[in-house]
Amino acid sequence: MKLSILDQSPISANQTAKEALEASLKLAQHGEKYGYSRYWIAEHHDLSGLACPAPEIMLSYIGAQTNTIRIGSGAVLLPYYKPYKVAEAFNMLATLFPDRIDIGLGRAPGGSAEASQALSDHFLKGVWSFPDSINDLLHFLDNDFPEDHPYAKVKAAPIPKQPPHPWLLGTSKKSAILAGEKGISYVFGHFMSDKDGPAIVEQYREVYSKTPHKEKPYVIIAATVFCAETTEKAEEIALSSLIWSIQREKKEGNQGVPSIENAKNTPLSLEEKAKLEAMKEKIIFGNPAEVKQRLDQLQKQYHADELMIVTITYDPSDKYESYRLIAKEYKEL
Repeated sequence: MKLSILDQSPISANQTAKEALEASLKLAQHGEKYGYSRYWIAEHHDLSGLACPAPEIMLSYIGAQTNTIRIGSGAVLLPYYKPYKVAEAFNMLATLFPDRIDIGLGRAPGGSAEASQALSDHFLKGVWSFPDSINDLLHFLDNDFPEDHPYAKVKAAPIPKQPPHPWLLGTSKKSAILAGEKGISYVFGHFMSDKDGPAIVEQYREVYSKTPHKEKPYVIIAATVFCAETTEKAEEIALSSLIWSIQREKKEGNQGVPSIENAKNTPLSLEEKAKLEAMKEKIIFGNPAEVKQRLDQLQKQYHADELMIVTITYDPSDKYESYRLIAKEYKEL
């Protein structure tokens, strides 16, 4: 089973944004050392506690300090941008780091309405034209516009020997169908969805099979996972992230991911306690054997080609250790 990393570059309560971004670099380096297939970093805008609004900049920083792990965006929020500029940026990355670049695409705002307005006067128009933007981007990446197209003579230089691999990220049938129609790989955000994920992924495969494409359909399932030597420790390190999610829903949590001690001492209403227990049901946590069992179940549930793990902890060392233990468990069995 291929395993990969999705990083949101969270800022802990005791960190600066610079320290959080440096921790993201270390996570990619650890992931390469442990044998993970790819490392992706997300795009967010003015969301308190998340440090990366520009994946393409972080990828150049990370690519220069890693050697083999694939690196990519999870995701570039395409409605904000012209496909040509995105293609130029990722072609440049693919030129610098040959055969290592993924370009994950999303249509979410990734921030508040005010941030969306600050980024673009036409975000909603970009959402509506998202399928057409993907078409243009794919043509720019493959350098294969039809001769009669207005962009036929425009190249997204530099042209790498191996173009970035495109992916569509989503949590809905709409995104699954679009990925299938475009003939690109699909990532389902299991950790973000309460929908019937396996049915959505199956829809992707069904649509994909009805039209000719260069490659076979490929599915990654992204899940929230916490692993430690003991189940109790895993639940403990997960608590910081879960409490932070509850705080952010209340427009609190501006201090960043709370320490385990502060998370334990956070007062919760009865409703919030129920929400916390529901959140625990959605995530995967435990000792290495327990986590592997749950991940294997998830893989079988979706018939996934690959699993992508997102882990947010207060202490980066707990995060690195979680990924190490998971990788070790898979290599040993």
